[in-house]
Amino acid sequence: MKSKIKKQGEEYGKRLRLNHEEVDLILQNRAANLDNINDNSALDIHIKERGIDKKDIVSVKHWQSGGGDYRFSIVTKENLGLDEDQIFAKVNEFISNYSPEYKEIPRAKGTHLLVINPADVHIGKYANELETKQQYNCEIAVNRVLEGVKGLIHKAKGFEIEKVLFCIGNDILHIDNVYSTTTKGTYQDTDGKWWEHYEIALMLYVRCVEMLREIAPVDIVHSMSNHDYQSGFHLAHTLKSWFRNATDVTFDISVAHRKYYKYGNNLLGLEHGDGAKMDNLPLLMAQENPLLWSKTTHRYWYLHHLHHKIKHKWLDGKDFIGVTVEYMRSPSSADSWHYRKGYTGAPLACEGFIHEKKTGQVARLTHYF
Repeated sequence: MKSKIKKQGEEYGKRLRLNHEEVDLILQNRAANLDNINDNSALDIHIKERGIDKKDIVSVKHWQSGGGDYRFSIVTKENLGLDEDQIFAKVNEFISNYSPEYKEIPRAKGTHLLVINPADVHIGKYANELETKQQYNCEIAVNRVLEGVKGLIHKAKGFEIEKVLFCIGNDILHIDNVYSTTTKGTYQDTDGKWWEHYEIALMLYVRCVEMLREIAPVDIVHSMSNHDYQSGFHLAHTLKSWFRNATDVTFDISVAHRKYYKYGNNLLGLEHGDGAKMDNLPLLMAQENPLLWSKTTHRYWYLHHLHHKIKHKWLDGKDFIGVTVEYMRSPSSADSWHYRKGYTGAPLACEGFIHEKKTGQVARLTHYF
């Protein structure tokens, strides 16, 4: 215990630029003060009310409130005795009581991958029909995604689905902080508070994953994005915690901007679309994943960010082995800024794809609104 107190004192000294002698004097003074706490003082009353033994006190910090009342922060030996691993263990033990149990589902064999890619949902975006000719808010966003995912599932009937790739992130949230701005700091018109958006997005994703795992095991890949770079990242990790007991749900939610997913002879690249230039993506795929590149013959980039459809294909003149780069449509309506700039008219939709294990993309699924 003494070594921990000493270590705490050394860190305290570094922070305040004190030498060893000065730190020792402070620690000695604290110890002396703790031994000589006056009876019926504010600190003495505080300690007695909480049943704290003076011998267990390591340090005391105090301050006065605006009304003149004393406030105390007391560190005891019991508090100091918890290291990081013990703290995480206690937190995990606590939250495990709130993790839903998901039973294993009998699966039929299949040879197809279903890609579900609801792009640029922007939960929290607000658009008024009087100003933008289209209404958009949190309720509309949720309803469209749920309708879109159900519609894509219905369109995928007839294919023997072995796996589901659920693409998340990509500006699922419209703002990234309490100031109603994007990560960069651009102010946005919003429907509700930042914490409401977070909760709504989480439960939306939970409902989607629960629907998709009824079809096949679900692999979830998160893409970092410009509107919610931090909060979207945290949301993905919260979703992973929610499904921590589901053995048929996997996650790739690292902070990496470009993600890769292999299914049979298919190699899929996923990125928000605001990073590397589109012309550089095929070579980036080959350079960053040479092994996966060599083991596949059908390669695709699925991008987001622009809210409308762009498609480009690079062909090898000899073997006609290509890389297809494609931007996804969005279900979100234009807000005030986009309407003023004339960025309107793109079809609103949720998109998905069917990839056969050997022959590549065999179907494009689109649910329009």
